[in-house]
Amino acid sequence: MHDDMHTESYSLPTEEAIVEIAEFFKVYGDPTRLKILFLLEGGERGVSSISEALGMQQSTISQQLKLLRASRLVRFRKDGRNVLYRLDDEHIHAILALGKEHWEELG
Repeated sequence: MHDDMHTESYSLPTEEAIVEIAEFFKVYGDPTRLKILFLLEGGERGVSSISEALGMQQSTISQQLKLLRASRLVRFRKDGRNVLYRLDDEHIHAILALGKEHWEELG
C-alpha cells in the first residue's frame, strides 16, 4: 500500500549526490574488494598479508587497494618501508555489518 503523505515530506538527494552514491556502492560490487574490506575490519594489514590471506597475487591486491583508496573506503599509513591499510572510517564498518546482517537474515 502506497502512503502518499509519507512521500510528500521526503525529497530525493540531488542528481549529483545520487550519481556519487551509486559510484560509492558500485565499489562494493566486486567480491575481491569486499574480501579486502572484510579482512581490514580486523585491523591494519599490508599488501603481502592481504595477498596471503586471499591467496591472490600482490599486484591484484594493489590494484584493488588503489581503487578502494580512490573511493575513500580505505586509507593507508607508512610504517618505515611498509604500507598499512585500514578501513577509512566507522561508516565503512557499519555498511559491511549491515550487508552481512542482511545476508544472514535472507538465509
